[in-house]
Amino acid sequence: MEILPQPLSNAQLEILKLLSTNLSESELKELKNELAQFYAKKAIQSANQAWQEKGLSNEIMEQWLNEDGQ
Repeated sequence: MEILPQPLSNAQLEILKLLSTNLSESELKELKNELAQFYAKKAIQSANQAWQEKGLSNEIMEQWLNEDGQ
């Protein structure tokens, strides 16, 4: 048996515990949706923070989109 170079993360361990039972197809679909929403929310928060740090706005984006050569 091969030893893993790194232990599992706390999130991986929790998911393994959760998935130790069989889920129905509808439950599995719901779980996938919840995980997708969780990571989408994190991505949006990260993008919003980057915009705020860089002083970006919808108006700036519109200007960039409407520049000559675009």
